[in-house]
Amino acid sequence: MPIIQVQVLSGRDHEQIKNLIADITNAAVKNLSVKPEQVRVLVTEVPHMYWGVGGQTMDERKNNPANSGERNSQ
Repeated sequence: MPIIQVQVLSGRDHEQIKNLIADITNAAVKNLSVKPEQVRVLVTEVPHMYWGVGGQTMDERKNNPANSGERNSQ
């Protein structure tokens, strides 16, 4: 029974998370030869203030004009 853990930045709606779980489940079924009911997907939402990139929280990066040209990591 595969258990797949995913961490995402908070702020996505329930439909996005639901679709993510379905897509991950389908990928596990296809690639691991298991039944859908054997797959467990755990999605953990992490607040922007607890997600760090390059020594800064995502909150800090969002508010830093120097990062305005970077693609949002969400």
